[in-house]
Amino acid sequence: MPLGPAYERQLRLDVQGFLFNKDNEYFNKIDPGLTYFGAQLAPRLVYFPSANLRLEAGVFLWKDYGTPRFQQVRPLFTLKYRQGYHNILFGNLEGHLNHGYIEPMFDFERVITNRLEEGVQYLYQAPRSRLDAWVNWQRQQYRFSNFQEEVAGGLSAEHALLADSAGWLLKLPFQFTATHRGGQLDTIDKPLQTLFNVATGVRVRRALAYHLVQAAHFDGYVTYFTDYSFTRVLPFARGTGLYLNAGLDTRLSNLQLAYWQGSGYISPIGGRLYQSVSVSVADPDYTEKQRQLLILRVLRDYRLPGNVILTTRFEPLYDLNNGLFDFSFALYLNFNQSFLLTTLKRED
Repeated sequence: MPLGPAYERQLRLDVQGFLFNKDNEYFNKIDPGLTYFGAQLAPRLVYFPSANLRLEAGVFLWKDYGTPRFQQVRPLFTLKYRQGYHNILFGNLEGHLNHGYIEPMFDFERVITNRLEEGVQYLYQAPRSRLDAWVNWQRQQYRFSNFQEEVAGGLSAEHALLADSAGWLLKLPFQFTATHRGGQLDTIDKPLQTLFNVATGVRVRRALAYHLVQAAHFDGYVTYFTDYSFTRVLPFARGTGLYLNAGLDTRLSNLQLAYWQGSGYISPIGGRLYQSVSVSVADPDYTEKQRQLLILRVLRDYRLPGNVILTTRFEPLYDLNNGLFDFSFALYLNFNQSFLLTTLKRED
């Protein structure tokens, strides 16, 4: 979301498109296989009343292939204000991948299934530090509702301890999420639920001058889950996890090897593969307290004309506890275009 004196008084049309095809060939009892195939489009009118204020309104369209109906048609409204390193957003947030969470904390597939986040967000963006604090109001409750209100929020922060001319980069990350289901206006007899997830660790990256290999990196995180509900209904009240990720960025593709070890770990908005509870239709009550996964990721971005990016992801994985081999393959096409419609004159 650009801001600055160059945009003042401009009225623009921004068009964001996202086409996706992700095939999860999974045969485990925690996260069964499925396929996402469709397109999302978000045209918006954007007006800049001043150099540090941005207003936008538009519509979000989501169409899955194989069905004649839209999955979602939703309005978009956002106000963004910037002052120095500080940014405040009301309305549609800069969410999903922009938060910067690791997958056990925040599911990568939410960029498809939960692309819109609505609420309030504070962003601090300095040369060596960043912070993202957000609240996503997922479901509004009214009097006599037969469902609970749902809210999610969190904080993702990172500070660079080292960034030198030799290409070394050392960062300390901290990540936190909270989810809540409850409210006092519904007509159902269902207990409140409040869950917390925390992760912290270290990130190291080294830029390399080799012809083929451009960078090497390592990320290591420890995670913690706790159920803070008054009445506990989940099979595990607390859990932990260890997430290690090493990789090489090359001219051909980016390679990553990840290891996950979880014990009683649950994250309502985290990646399903990393959890100890099942989302399977066939085995909904299945649990697996100890989880060990080894995941290889082969990623490549192709920059096409017209600000179009084609992304490929191939992710074979091995379940060490059960001796299972699964994989997923995905194609994503992203395009972002901004068109200047007019520059409004200032009234004297």
